[in-house]
Amino acid sequence: MTQEFYKYHGCGNDFIIIDNRTNTFDKSDPAKIAELCHRRFGIGADGLILLEDHETLDFKMVYYNSDGNQSSMCGNGGRCITHFAHYLNLLDIKATFEAIDGVHHSILKDDVIRLQMQNVSGIGRMNNDIILNTGSPHIVRLVDDLAKVDIDKSGAELRYSETFKDDGINVNFVEKINDENFKVRTYERGVEAETLSCGTGVTAVAIAMNFIGETEKNLINLKTPGGDLQVSFEKRTNAYIDIWLVGPAVQVYKGEITW
Repeated sequence: MTQEFYKYHGCGNDFIIIDNRTNTFDKSDPAKIAELCHRRFGIGADGLILLEDHETLDFKMVYYNSDGNQSSMCGNGGRCITHFAHYLNLLDIKATFEAIDGVHHSILKDDVIRLQMQNVSGIGRMNNDIILNTGSPHIVRLVDDLAKVDIDKSGAELRYSETFKDDGINVNFVEKINDENFKVRTYERGVEAETLSCGTGVTAVAIAMNFIGETEKNLINLKTPGGDLQVSFEKRTNAYIDIWLVGPAVQVYKGEITW
């Protein structure tokens, strides 16, 4: 079949996005989805996103990692699909949509998307690392010199360690610049490599840095290899609430592929 698609990226975290409101896309074959995401034999992407109808909300987001398996929440993907829904004239500047982790609100202004993330609680520690779930599970490790870290090697060691080998975990390495600015690099499960940015990852980093006292700010700038993102939040005694992930979303091109 011939499939129309759109290529998007959010700070270099790139996605194939498909309008599946007619439910014609075959979701039953993970190998074919992985083939579409392959950077040599397919379109190439960190993941594939389907925009589908929802009975009461603006749309539904269905996300697959580049390994072809449906995955947990993708923050940059949520921002990109908001831009896509606006392109399809499904909304003006605000959206309410369902993802795998629940309902999200988003706001679009001049290609910058604000995405409200789920509240975060139950933050844990493993030695000096911080473990939390921001729609996807993450571990955050503070390092002195981010440029010297072999992300693929060190990330894989944690992701496939005895503690996390069953379900996997996303691994974030962070270097503090100052109280408001942090550098971040992320190894993503399902991609099984470093991505240029990770929305749920920078959200995890911002909250983790506040949680361990590296910053008292509640608006954090995160510098990733693919670009800059911001995270804001409100801190409560046992939780972080009203969390917003902010950054650009770019439609790169539209195409068709026979598969």
